[in-house]
Amino acid sequence: MVFHNFDELIDKVKGAPTRKRMAVAVAGDKHTLEAVLHARKEGIIVPVLVGDKPVIMDVLKELLESVPEEDIYHIADEREACEKAVSLVKEGKADFLMKGKVDTGVILKAVVNKENGLGKEGGIMSHFTMFDVPGYHKILLPVDGGMVTYPTLEQKKGIIENTVETLRSMGYDCPKVGVLACIEKVNPKMPETIEARELQEMNERGEIKNCIVEGPISYDCAVDEEIARFKGLDSKIAGDVDVLVAPNIHAGNIMGKMLACTCKARLAGFIVGAKCPIVLTSRGSSAEEKYLSIVVSAAAAN
Repeated sequence: MVFHNFDELIDKVKGAPTRKRMAVAVAGDKHTLEAVLHARKEGIIVPVLVGDKPVIMDVLKELLESVPEEDIYHIADEREACEKAVSLVKEGKADFLMKGKVDTGVILKAVVNKENGLGKEGGIMSHFTMFDVPGYHKILLPVDGGMVTYPTLEQKKGIIENTVETLRSMGYDCPKVGVLACIEKVNPKMPETIEARELQEMNERGEIKNCIVEGPISYDCAVDEEIARFKGLDSKIAGDVDVLVAPNIHAGNIMGKMLACTCKARLAGFIVGAKCPIVLTSRGSSAEEKYLSIVVSAAAAN
């Protein structure tokens, strides 16, 4: 299966037999709580709020909302609040994590703590983004535009594995992955094309599982089968790609912002590769982006 748009995904999450519990670290932020309470109203999550309780209560009062006392943990210190939110996930009292009004570095430090964090042994954390793009027939996932700056070959393999594993937890059968470059042939002077072909060969050898990986492939060929045919590209994914692997964070970030700002795509994003999804939107994220990121994370928190 695949998701063609966010509405399909929302319907699936709403229809889940149980609601996921989401721990919000440093939860006293109005925009974050608006998104969290929207997701609660839709029957998607049960919020567990960690932070300065008087601040949280003031925001809830302003929003004319309430949360049960047992689901609010009063910890005024930001670092300690992040550590507590992480521990709630480790203890099974929450299914996934969301960043509230706190610097990204503070919450990630708690997440990657070797003794008490949520990191996986030998793994890599990466940014997972989904875009509902007008003009494309299904959800599109450009990665990684927000976490790994200049990924090595092994890190690109990890990014693909993180993304595919997350998609499969959401119900995808065999995601189609295009490793992007500006051309479709290997050029020894372009290391991105060499690594793209190596990733395809890893997939063909069974080292990258449960997906189809092709590379190098240009963006136009990946999303338009007619262009690929015109260029003479023999491809199993052209025009039907799910995942677009960028050569570096700049290309991934530009591609994502182009889709959002120019193409008016709806988007959701979170961190994968830890023991649970981590909703980690930027300060400039819209209320809808925060809400959709919660929805997608709830779908992936299996």
